[in-house]
Amino acid sequence: MTTSIERPNRPALSLHVPEPDARPGDAVDFSHIEIPPAGSVRRPDVAAPARETHELAYTLVRVLDEEGKAVGPWDPKLDPDTLRRMLRDMMMVRVYDDRMYRAQRQGKTSFYMKSTGEEAVAVAATHALDRDDMTFPTYRQQGILIARDYPLVQMMCQVYSNKGDPLKGRQLPIMYASKDYGFFSISGNLATQYPQAVGWAMGSAIRGDSRIASAYIGDGSTAEGDFHSRNGRG
Repeated sequence: MTTSIERPNRPALSLHVPEPDARPGDAVDFSHIEIPPAGSVRRPDVAAPARETHELAYTLVRVLDEEGKAVGPWDPKLDPDTLRRMLRDMMMVRVYDDRMYRAQRQGKTSFYMKSTGEEAVAVAATHALDRDDMTFPTYRQQGILIARDYPLVQMMCQVYSNKGDPLKGRQLPIMYASKDYGFFSISGNLATQYPQAVGWAMGSAIRGDSRIASAYIGDGSTAEGDFHSRNGRG
């Protein structure tokens, strides 16, 4: 049997377990979420220090209005040909994913991971980068290679690990790598691409060039120490 011990000059501890807003089976209600109007969130300068962008992590940057038109300071003002090319790249990623996932389900390869719903993350970012910028992706950014016109046949051969695999079987399926296309080798360990990207960016700064290291990460991987220890160093 245990008894509580009161210590002088110290407040008693308390435990608060918050109640969920809804229980299984209840009607879904998102009315409490504040969605800012399209074009209302400010766009800081690209060279602004991190302390001036803090509030952007707590809001939603909306570019498209209710009629699907880009408005406000975040409107990139892309020409129709560029928009069509980006749409083509996203559709190509979706088709490629569907074909390769079907092959995996048929037992033709060991595993495959799709990027359904995330196609724009890789494609849009790639079109914003210069061709010689280096990307440090996860296993859901195959859109980077497709947006840079990497041969689909070579991507498929890498997934199948056949004799046409450009990596000669040195990587697991879907873990592509291509220096010529600015695609750093994918690691199966979560968040390891962040310290790699920081090291590459430091090398770029030492050389005095202007190339960018672009790193991608999922929300679950942000719990890894690699993300926090390197992200704080900019």
